[in-house]
Parts: sequence; C-alpha cells; structure tokens
Amino acid sequence: MTGQTAKIESRCGSCEGTLVRQVNQFIDNGQLCWDAEVACESCGTGWCEQFGSGETPEDIRSALLAEHGPSRLCVVGPVPNLVSVLKVLREVWEVPIPQARELADKLTDTGLVGTLAEMEFLHTRLRSRGVAAEVRSDAGPEGEQIPS
Repeated sequence: MTGQTAKIESRCGSCEGTLVRQVNQFIDNGQLCWDAEVACESCGTGWCEQFGSGETPEDIRSALLAEHGPSRLCVVGPVPNLVSVLKVLREVWEVPIPQARELADKLTDTGLVGTLAEMEFLHTRLRSRGVAAEVRSDAGPEGEQIPS
C-alpha cells in the first residue's frame, strides 16, 4: 500500500500534554483515501477526526506536502493514445475537457506535482490504460500542481 503520514502537535485541552494529530493519505482497494486521527500522548484521549476517499482536504494535503515534499508524475516515452490520458484525468478529477487537455500537456512535458499517494494513484490508472509513466520524489518547483 502506498501512503504517507504527517504528524501535527498541539496542546491537549484536557491535560495540557502533547496532542498529536496524525494525517494520512493512502491507496486502498484502488481508491485514494485519507484520514486524520488525534491522540494525547499524556492522558490517552483519542479519536478518529475524519476519513474519506476521493479529494483529500487541503489541510491534510498541505501537512503531507510540508513534511514529505511533493512528488512528480511524468509520462515516459511517447503517449500511445492521448484519449486514454484524457479519460484518466477526467475520471480522477472530474475536470472539463479543456482543463484535462492542459493537464495532459503538462503530464507529457514537465509533469504533474502532488503528494506521493496522489501521483501513485494517477500512475496506476495511467498504467492500466497502457500509458508508461514514472513517479519521482524530487519534484522541485516546476510542474503543474494537480487540481485540489
């Protein structure tokens, strides 16, 4: 399973100990999923704050990107069928055709940038349509940020 975790510390309202919010993004059964759990290291108070699949809340994405840095997905070699790429982009992000076309152009040029799980999820979907691509963790500043 591909995924990442980030931890955000704050003060516990019950005991003044360290409250840790752990956010996760991962691929499970072909779905891009996310969750957030909270636990106090001192008093043991804890709960599942939120969870879901599909679009990840921006606060979770931001924490993962801050802790791990972005990953880049690039198509390698010629695209056998641009329609396949457009279909994947539209299925994953539900974007209109013109925006899918812009994202496809970036994907075949400088690449798309996002969290590791997002890029691996898209990579798997592209591969299932016969499109060769690779995920790199040295994303750097260039590249198109994926829709959020």
